[in-house]
Amino acid sequence: MATQLHVAYSGTFDGSAVFASGPYHCARNNLDTALNACMNTTQDLQLAQLEQTTSDRAAQGAIDDVAGLSGDPVYLFSGTGDATVKQPVVSALADYYAHFGANVLYDRSTAAGHAWISPLGPNACTATATPFINNCGIDAERTFLGHLLGSVKAPAAAPGGSLIRFDQNRYVPGGLAKAVSMDDTGFVYVPQSCANNATCKVVVALHGCKQGYSYQGFGTTFLDKAHLNEHADTNDLIVLYPQAIPTTTTPDNPNGCWNWWGYLGDSAYSRHGGKQIEAIMSMVRALGGGGGGTPPGGGSVTLSSVDAEDGYTKAAADGSGAAVGTLEGAYGLALGRGTDGRFNRTVLSFDTSAIPADRTITRAYVTLTRSSGSGDPWASPAGNRLLVDVQNGCLGGCSVDPSDWAAPATAQGAAEVAPFTTGSKASTDLSPAGLGAVNRSGRTQIRLRFERDQTASAHLFVNRNTRATLTVEYR
Repeated sequence: MATQLHVAYSGTFDGSAVFASGPYHCARNNLDTALNACMNTTQDLQLAQLEQTTSDRAAQGAIDDVAGLSGDPVYLFSGTGDATVKQPVVSALADYYAHFGANVLYDRSTAAGHAWISPLGPNACTATATPFINNCGIDAERTFLGHLLGSVKAPAAAPGGSLIRFDQNRYVPGGLAKAVSMDDTGFVYVPQSCANNATCKVVVALHGCKQGYSYQGFGTTFLDKAHLNEHADTNDLIVLYPQAIPTTTTPDNPNGCWNWWGYLGDSAYSRHGGKQIEAIMSMVRALGGGGGGTPPGGGSVTLSSVDAEDGYTKAAADGSGAAVGTLEGAYGLALGRGTDGRFNRTVLSFDTSAIPADRTITRAYVTLTRSSGSGDPWASPAGNRLLVDVQNGCLGGCSVDPSDWAAPATAQGAAEVAPFTTGSKASTDLSPAGLGAVNRSGRTQIRLRFERDQTASAHLFVNRNTRATLTVEYR
C-alpha cells in the first residue's frame, strides 16, 4: 500500500519506506497472482510489464507523472529469514524503483523474519509471529527516515506529543469506512512542536496484516512499538496512522490487510480513484499535505447549530398537512417515518458569518449525534439514503415553519449521512453546489430528509442533548 500511494501520488509523496513488498500493481487485481507472484516465486511477476503498466497509467492520467519518482529516496527491507514475502520479490521492487530513477537504499542482509523492524519490537529478529514487530538490534526507523529526509536527529526517549483519534468515515468516499475494509477510527500523532505551529512533514505509517487497531484486540501495539513517534518529536514529523479492518460479511480480507490485490471489487485499488487510496489522500490533505503544503490563510471553523432555531417538521408523503414537530425536548429531532404515519424532516440553523469573506471554502460537513430510534429507516426501503439539503439563508423564517418540509433549497442532496445506530456521525463532504450555498453573511440552514418514504414506521431522533455541528474548511 505504501508503494501504491507513492506511485499513484508521486507529486505528493517525496519517498517511501517498505518492509517486505513486491512491485507496484504486482497482484494485477488477482488474489492468486498476489499469493504466487507477489509473495512467492512460483509465478513470474513480469516486472517489465508492471513497469510498462506504470508508464501507461501515468500517460493516461490514472496516476501521477512517473517523473515524480525520479530521485525520490526509497528504503527497502527484506529479511533473509522472511518466508512470507520471499526476497526475490522485494528485489524486484528495488529494480522497479531503479527503472524510474529512484534513489534506493536496500537492506537485504539482516536475518529477520516477516515483520516491521523496530528497537521497540517485542519479538526476536528471526521471528514471524504476532505482533510482527521484531527487534534486530538496529534502528531501522532512523535509517529510513534519514534516507527519506536527508538527515534526522536522535529520537526522544519517550513520546511527548499527542496521539489523537479521529473518525475515518469523514475521509472515505461514500462516508462508510467499513464498506471499504477500513476502521471507523484512525490515529494521528502530533508532536508538541507541530501543535505549536512549527512547519512539519507528514509520514503515513501503514500497519501490516493482523496489526490494525481493531484486529482481534491488537489495539495500539503498532502505534506504540513502530518507533516513529519518538523520531517525530525530535524531527517535526506528524505521523498519520490510518487503520484497515477485516471484512466480516465476505471472505475478501480476513486479516485486515490494506487493499493491494483489489478486494471488494475495487478495480481502481492501485490508482487514482481507489477507495482506500483516496481516503488516505483526503486525510493527508486535511493535514495540509497534497503537494502544496498548507495554503496561505487556510483554516477551519466548527459551528454549533442555533438551538432556538433548530426543529423538525412532519407531513404526509405528498407534503400535505405539514406541521412542526413537538417532541424535540423529550427525544430530539426526528427523521424518518413516525408511528403516526407522518414523515419527519429536520432543519438545523447555523450562523456562518464567522467564515472569512475573502477565503475559498474547500470542504464542509455536518455532524449528528443519535439520541434514539426505532427500526432501520435506511433499510425501508432497502438502500434508502439520508440526504443533506443546504439553504443560503433560511428556508422561510429562520425558526422552523411547516413550509420548511417542502421548501426548495439552494442545493438539494448536497451530501448524505450513512447509517449509524449509536454515537456521532459525520456526513459526506458537501458537493460544490453545497459549498456554494454556505452564506458568509448570516444564516445557513441544513435540512435532513430521507430520499424515499419508509414503507413502515422506522425513524431516529438526533441531537437531543447536544447540538449538531457544521465544520467548514477554507483557504
